[in-house]
Amino acid sequence: MRIGLFATCLGDTLFPEAVKSTAVLLARLGHDVVFPPGQTCCGQMHVNTGYQREPVPLVRNFADQFGDAAIDAVVMPSGSCAGTVRHQHEMVARRYGDAALRSGVTAVKDKTYELSELLVDVLGVTEVGAYFPHRVTYHPTCHSLRMLRVGEKPLKLLRAVDSIELVELPEAEACCGFGGTFALKNADTSTAMLQDKMRHIATTGAEVCTAGDSSCLMHIGGGLSRIRSGTRTLHLAQILAATRTAPYAPMEALR
Repeated sequence: MRIGLFATCLGDTLFPEAVKSTAVLLARLGHDVVFPPGQTCCGQMHVNTGYQREPVPLVRNFADQFGDAAIDAVVMPSGSCAGTVRHQHEMVARRYGDAALRSGVTAVKDKTYELSELLVDVLGVTEVGAYFPHRVTYHPTCHSLRMLRVGEKPLKLLRAVDSIELVELPEAEACCGFGGTFALKNADTSTAMLQDKMRHIATTGAEVCTAGDSSCLMHIGGGLSRIRSGTRTLHLAQILAATRTAPYAPMEALR
């Protein structure tokens, strides 16, 4: 399968290893991964903050970059960005776009997936040859849980990882408090939600907290680092890309 990889803003600027790991994983599974060089932001932060007309050029560019019929599927290591493309792009195009944009958006959204969706639903795999000998807990991010409804897919993938010790996170479905600009506009509430999430993570004794969104991991990881919890955050893609012969590079720091 020829798969277009969307890096996302956070992946491009702060968490490139999650993007690289997505490409490594899919290539290892035998797929052709392409990276359209003209890709930009998907416009999520604009729409979520109430600016629905402003991201029209971004929505159009996404449809142009990934609309190539030779690209069978589009993947991104982000439930929130996948949710934006699948649900919000159509709304923006309908309200402020032209017929060409509406057509392009529809064609692209129907082949766009978050990583766990692509692996389980489209490629039909749960065992990807991963090896990660550490105690891990999983946080289901809000967009993947509530907008995309990925359900157990990330957990199915994690349970199949060789030598992993996967522990359940109490009150896992509670938001971590990030929510993009929510964390800035409602800092006190966001911090209180984060404290609850960190307290629950602490009860698991996990070395690693993983998720499918770098944004939530940034929020959680920052909090865990400030209290020197000993638990680090790592994107799901990085765990799935690790193998016995090519382990996750900073793995020694986890031992």
